[in-house]
Amino acid sequence: MSDESCPKCGSPLGDITETSTGKKLQRCSQGSWNPQTKKNEGCEYVKWLQVEPQTLDEKCPKCGSALIMQVTRFGKKMKKCSAGGWDKEAKKATGCDFVEWINGTTEALDGKCPDCGEGLVLYTTAAGKKMEKCSTAGWDREARKATGCAYIKWLKPGEIPNNAGEEFLPPEE
Repeated sequence: MSDESCPKCGSPLGDITETSTGKKLQRCSQGSWNPQTKKNEGCEYVKWLQVEPQTLDEKCPKCGSALIMQVTRFGKKMKKCSAGGWDKEAKKATGCDFVEWINGTTEALDGKCPDCGEGLVLYTTAAGKKMEKCSTAGWDREARKATGCAYIKWLKPGEIPNNAGEEFLPPEE
């Protein structure tokens, strides 16, 4: 339990917990999350905590300073120069402006799409969520709409599609 109290009901705040996507939060001790209904129960106050940037063993290609891994408040990850910053009053960047957004990865699968017969791929988002999707599926940023085949199957944590690059060993005797 925390020494801080809930601004809604005055109860102490509970322990800091982490979501499956890596975000940290502190909930009122009189509230809880029900995964079945996907709703808060009891006091609904939740304090979202800022994820601290991590210093990387890489140097900025522009100025040579250390790079840091930072997570935005919406969960997007980026590598940015530690010599860069933001002036809130002037509303502009200061120092080095190097930023590299971390996007998802795509890996070919052996299966065929059940909708169109093309190859399937395993796509892992920057947040670590996995989906099996058609290799022709895409996104048109300008038109803001999906392109190609629409087949997508989101995978549960630990679920691995067939032939996803994992080595399968025979069962132990």
